[in-house]
Amino acid sequence: MFGFGKKEEEKSSGPVGEVLLENGSSVKIAQRVDCIGDSCPRPQLMTKKALGSVASGEVIEVLVDNPSSVEAIPPMLNGLRATLLESRKTERRWEIYIQKN
Repeated sequence: MFGFGKKEEEKSSGPVGEVLLENGSSVKIAQRVDCIGDSCPRPQLMTKKALGSVASGEVIEVLVDNPSSVEAIPPMLNGLRATLLESRKTERRWEIYIQKN
């Protein structure tokens, strides 16, 4: 009614973007998960869902603005067979890059 509907993760048939990591490597983003404005546990659930829908070796980008989500996502990755590539803070959000193993 007021535009507060649930956000869906961005899906496409190909990469949704590319990012240069701090180590100098460039990775293609297979899926972007926008959790701006969401609080726990939604970012964790959306991250888990996104990892379940990408192939091994693909990278997802998770956007969050909730500090507790930034702390909660990395510890759960081992159980999801995924690796944290990088987490970076911008002025208004964190960008978390995760590769599915």
